[in-house]
Amino acid sequence: MKTAEIVAVGSELLTPERTDTNSLWLTGKLNEAGVEVMLKTVVGDDEARLEETIRDALKRSDIVITTGGLGPTEDDVTRQVSGRAIGRELVYHDDIEAYLRERFRAWGREMPDINKRQAWVIEGAQILPNPKGSAVGMMVELDGKLLVVLPGPPRENQPMYLDHVAPKVREMAGEIQVRRRVLRVSGMGESAVDEVIAPIYKAYPDVQTSVLFTKSEIEVHLAARSRTAEEADSVLEEVAGKVAGVLGMAAFSTNGETLEEVVGTLLRESGKTLAVAESCTGGLIGMRLTDVPGSSAYFLEGAITYSNEAKIRTLNVPEKTVAGYGAVSSETAEAMALGIKERANADYGISVTGIAGPDGGSDEKPVGTVFIGYADKDQTRSVKFIFPGDRDLIRWRSSQAALDYLRRRMLKAETA
Repeated sequence: MKTAEIVAVGSELLTPERTDTNSLWLTGKLNEAGVEVMLKTVVGDDEARLEETIRDALKRSDIVITTGGLGPTEDDVTRQVSGRAIGRELVYHDDIEAYLRERFRAWGREMPDINKRQAWVIEGAQILPNPKGSAVGMMVELDGKLLVVLPGPPRENQPMYLDHVAPKVREMAGEIQVRRRVLRVSGMGESAVDEVIAPIYKAYPDVQTSVLFTKSEIEVHLAARSRTAEEADSVLEEVAGKVAGVLGMAAFSTNGETLEEVVGTLLRESGKTLAVAESCTGGLIGMRLTDVPGSSAYFLEGAITYSNEAKIRTLNVPEKTVAGYGAVSSETAEAMALGIKERANADYGISVTGIAGPDGGSDEKPVGTVFIGYADKDQTRSVKFIFPGDRDLIRWRSSQAALDYLRRRMLKAETA
């Protein structure tokens, strides 16, 4: 199997304000072609470090792709450093200069002389045209290896890769086809998931399996390689089916769908409707549900009842319930769920009330205490959680737990 490395160039990528998104996109495309990305590196505008990085990468990997540093300014050093790393000079291309001057005139201005730097190209490189910008890319073959030099902006480098680099990568990768599946799991820890599914994936050595923890769920990543896409898909279907079978209801998605998508599908297919009452999540559940296209078919209404008065006034929560049990309680959560269900005339109502912190906790109800309420035509229920994490994490985990509780109740109703 061919291997690749990605080198993101630019000192701005080493600050907290900027993120290297190019590597993520390129990794996906390389993986689809059957190429394994073994290393990603971010290098500032430092010629010595960048030259060393490119040279070492070419020793280790079959394909090396750089992004960024092809602009016209002094700190854009990728062009000359890449040439130096492979022992080649830069060659000036009058046709590129002429093209750039024409581009600038089309934009209604004359080209600054500084942009002439972008007409220098590594000797022997294939020039990759850039209709979206001023920096051309370069591709150099070196004793069976490939060095690709791309501009930084995604709107420029992505079409450049697809049109000019991807065919060469597929040629180098050969017949191998790679297919991937993601299963999502709620209500189980990472180690518990791995313990249950390890006997399955160990029986398929040709399927790469990773168990990953996210902020509110576990993801099981499966990757199958075969000579045809059909064979790879068939193996993935078999493994994913067995994994989902042993995980049971905890596996809410077998093809990468989010929890809000899964809940939306259940509601749409059953012809049911939903309304949501939120306190500590501040509208997060409603936002997630309405992020799904077509959610107007099943999502009727959401209420952010942050204060006690709002819970009483908007949701008809009895004043004595809030006074007697507190806003963060199973009784209040159930009254909120029932109140929003009746207000919206929905089939289901769910609610969330809790203490997201950093203040407001007590020995009896520490920060992270959350109650989720549920109501349908037959019953009103609630469940208590104590979530670890900071305010944002507690709010997100609360929204996830509420959606998952609704999913589980709906599935139990279907099988009853």
